[in-house]
Amino acid sequence: MFRRVLVYGGLGLGALALLGVLVLVGYVYSLSRDLPSVEALQNYQPPVTTRVYAGNGDLLGEYARERRIFVPIAFVPKLVIEAFTSAEDKNFYSHPGIDPSGIMRAAGKDVINVLEHKRLEGASTITQQVAKNMLLNSQVKFSRKIKEAILAVRIDATYSKSKILELYLNEIFLGENSYGVAAAALNYFGKSLDQLDIAEVAFLASLPKAPSNYDPRYHKQAALDRRNWVIGQMRENGYISRDEEQAALNEPLDTQMRPLGIQAEDADYFVEEVRRILYSKYGEQGLYDGGLQVRSTLDTRLQNYAVNALRAGLVRYDRRHGWRGAVSNIGVNGDWKSALKSAGNQSGIDTWHVAIVLGYGDNRSTEIGLENGSRGTIPFSELAWARPEIKKNATVGAAPTSPHDVLKIGDVIYVEPIDNAGNYGLRQVPEINGAIVAMDPHTGRVLALSGGFSYASSQFDRAMQAKRQPGSSFKPFVYAAALDNGYTPVSKVLDGPVSLPQGPGLPMWTPKNFEKHFLGMATLRRGIVLSRNLMTIRLAAQVGMDKVVKYPIRFGVYDKLPPYLSNAIGAYETTLMRMTTGYAEFVNGGKKIDATLIDRIQDRNGKDIYRHDSRDCQGCNTPAWHNQAEPLLPDTRAQIIDPRTAYQIVSMLEGVVQYGTGKVVKSVGKPLAGKTGTSNESKDTWFVGFSPDLACGVFVGFDNPRTLGRYEQGATAAAPIFRDFMKGALEYAPATPFRVPAGIDLVSVDRITGSPASPNSPTAILEAFKAGTEPGIAVTDETNNLSAQGKGPASDVDQGTGGLY
Repeated sequence: MFRRVLVYGGLGLGALALLGVLVLVGYVYSLSRDLPSVEALQNYQPPVTTRVYAGNGDLLGEYARERRIFVPIAFVPKLVIEAFTSAEDKNFYSHPGIDPSGIMRAAGKDVINVLEHKRLEGASTITQQVAKNMLLNSQVKFSRKIKEAILAVRIDATYSKSKILELYLNEIFLGENSYGVAAAALNYFGKSLDQLDIAEVAFLASLPKAPSNYDPRYHKQAALDRRNWVIGQMRENGYISRDEEQAALNEPLDTQMRPLGIQAEDADYFVEEVRRILYSKYGEQGLYDGGLQVRSTLDTRLQNYAVNALRAGLVRYDRRHGWRGAVSNIGVNGDWKSALKSAGNQSGIDTWHVAIVLGYGDNRSTEIGLENGSRGTIPFSELAWARPEIKKNATVGAAPTSPHDVLKIGDVIYVEPIDNAGNYGLRQVPEINGAIVAMDPHTGRVLALSGGFSYASSQFDRAMQAKRQPGSSFKPFVYAAALDNGYTPVSKVLDGPVSLPQGPGLPMWTPKNFEKHFLGMATLRRGIVLSRNLMTIRLAAQVGMDKVVKYPIRFGVYDKLPPYLSNAIGAYETTLMRMTTGYAEFVNGGKKIDATLIDRIQDRNGKDIYRHDSRDCQGCNTPAWHNQAEPLLPDTRAQIIDPRTAYQIVSMLEGVVQYGTGKVVKSVGKPLAGKTGTSNESKDTWFVGFSPDLACGVFVGFDNPRTLGRYEQGATAAAPIFRDFMKGALEYAPATPFRVPAGIDLVSVDRITGSPASPNSPTAILEAFKAGTEPGIAVTDETNNLSAQGKGPASDVDQGTGGLY
């Protein structure tokens, strides 16, 4: 009986075991039927970070939902692979995708975890992690683990170990929005993979288990312990020596977290504009997941000069118009350090600090405290500028005689160190704002751009987004139309009062000169050099506004422009970028250019998908030189104006700098030309100009337009910024003269009267005439033919005081 019980019992248990196996097999089979194909990994294309670079290769900005830099396994250092296999899967190269010994080890630990109500511990190999991260999900379920194991075996049978490692090391999440080892190396240490040492790769290899638990900012000791454990595993596996292990263990864990987005200081407006362009071209997915490599046009040296010149100019204006008061006022008896930290530095200027006025010292000095608890002093000389602002008419009150006139105890203010002895200067974020653009006039490449005082204080880009009245900076287009229609630089037009009807029921329009007096009959050169409004209006009427408006449209300053005489003196709004581009087309000889912030865009595989210069260079990629001629690129730029007319405008604008409204720029000491611009009531001020190879435009004005002040104009607010920028930009550049095109005759004339003059005369200049139009030579239709446009002979016009006036 006992033997029968044993036999039948054994058969029953065997049957149950067999049934269990069949059920398990059936269950596994049912799970395997709906598994995703491992073939999908063959064409793995994860979201990759889009990166924007300056012209010299400096990283300017990054855009991504998952910060990832894809690195082929061939370029992953051996040390990185050894660290991750030591930490995550030491038997990686010997198991078939799953590690039975690891499973048994984890099973034993999980019995204890169940009893202690702890999270179950997995025994996932690197291959299983690839299956989970890329084909499944992270649910803690038995069914998911079975699926993971099945897929891991399939992956191991389908792909090489190197391919599996490539997938793993580029996909794994390592905290700080870092996906993949390359992004993590950059974000934690600011290094590429090949620059990491043993301790650093060990730290990265410690993160897959639980990145947030080993964040060194919040869990420094846990991160250090985990890193040291990985170092020990590397030593145990024979990857490093005992001496290397000890050196790595002694190395401190120092990380530097790198924020996503703009990486370069003072290039915020430029990089944001590039981001907008990429978004419009490739959409959200292309921008944030596409891994685009963008080579921008930014010149970091010129950008530095541009930002500094703009900020200095805005501060100069702001100081001329007084002190508006402290940011706020808080009690000095409480925890003012915490209050200062909460207030934060909203200026966007790294060298400025938030401070509180604590009292007054000797020699009329002011005692201040900084957010870090340190103390400092503001000498009274640093308060002398802080006269109270009178906003109503943009003037200032009386000069301060003591610090009490400017600051009260408890005032929260901005200061900047002026020496190493603890002395500070009082600072104020300007209420005025502006923009600056610098451009290569031959290609349209934007070399520098700043859209405001600081991106932190305002993200509105006044270089690209602000439409403002250009005022007199528009006048060169009127004069260009005149020069193409029978006028010469010495043709005379009346500078006198003008009154024009505006329509039924409206008063007469009576424009005025800024100077409130008249020159009488004056040459075109003198009219533009001294920026005479009434001359320009009369000239536009004589030429015809229907002809004038075609020029700024052709130059890209406007898409459309109504033919009203008020527009001849810059009443119609445009942007600084467009105006600067228009001026660049004068100095480049009348060639059409398109402003661009991007030179080239490559996809994630390094293939060019956009080039600003789309010309095909025949012979540039020839493998060897056999005395053949140097390849020459064709000039495909459209000729939008007679190059002789363009040079005449350049020559006249050079006079603006030499002895006209822009003479503040003359101190740069290099050949420069340009034009001031000031709108009605001085609400908009401009200076746009160029050297032979660099164009630059500056705008200064309030975001909500109001007068800058009775005596403020382009010459005082904008031109000094242009001067300061060009002084730095051209410091080491040769004094290249403006290029004179064929068909121009230079004749000595008096710059005031326009009459022929001896070269030795103090007012003599070399005036630019189209060949055959010099004083005393009859003008023919052929002489004034607009050759670049094929418009036919120029029309006969009245160059005197006739017509409507």
